[in-house]
Amino acid sequence: MTQTRTETGHASAAQYSLSGIRWYHGAILLLIFLIVFAVVQMKDRGATDTNLSAIDTLVLWLPFILKGFSLNLLMSFLAMAIATVLGVALGIAQVSQISVIRGMAKFVTHLFRNAPWLVILFMVMYLLPVEMRLPGGEKAIIPDWIKATFAFSLPVMGNISEIVRGAIRSIPTGQWDSAEGLAFSRWQTMVHIILPQCVKRSIPPWMNWYALLTLATPMASILGVHEAVGNAQAAMEAGGGRPDFLLPFYLFLLCLFFAYIYPIALWTRKLEQKYAVSQ
Repeated sequence: MTQTRTETGHASAAQYSLSGIRWYHGAILLLIFLIVFAVVQMKDRGATDTNLSAIDTLVLWLPFILKGFSLNLLMSFLAMAIATVLGVALGIAQVSQISVIRGMAKFVTHLFRNAPWLVILFMVMYLLPVEMRLPGGEKAIIPDWIKATFAFSLPVMGNISEIVRGAIRSIPTGQWDSAEGLAFSRWQTMVHIILPQCVKRSIPPWMNWYALLTLATPMASILGVHEAVGNAQAAMEAGGGRPDFLLPFYLFLLCLFFAYIYPIALWTRKLEQKYAVSQ
């Protein structure tokens, strides 16, 4: 019983970053955003057509910024899919009865769990080739956003691996013994009995890591990927590169990401409370 509580607690420890979000945090953020825009608009009241205000510039470039935000979401979806597939495989390998497989899985898991995301991003961006040769002999350029997506999936993969390992270890050992008594192989026990019970235990931390992954995708703008932050910077430069645009533009981006992440935070908290009772 002590082991079960320890492993389950370890699997859910990653949720702390979203569990503290409340509705009034968004209200405060929106209020700050409106105050800043009101102040900037008052300063720019005498702006001409050749010197647009911050609000006019933001409205003008809003479709361009939202297009970049859609790339953030696409990167987060693909990276989470890759991280989930690889992380589940690694998590299962961590509880393997073969010591070599178990040791290698633990090494890979802890390597990427404890590596800085920005370092992984730079390594992948510069180590992966710019283009690849197709079977027909033609060359295809690998877009930077695809390389960035793969880079973001690696640290999340390590954390999902640990979530899966903790969920598997939290299953009472009596279920393994019962399955063995029914002549189930270890793989059949894992697939048909253990992993289905791990799903509900893993969903809340899995959602939490998706939210963290989404919030990390703007780092790709450092290497020239045209996502929301990169497009906002390009819009500010096109608007004259005025310093007074920085705060309202970045506050808008902050509100944009908050509006997307906040429902995920609420849903994660509800699932955590729901499954905590049944566990």
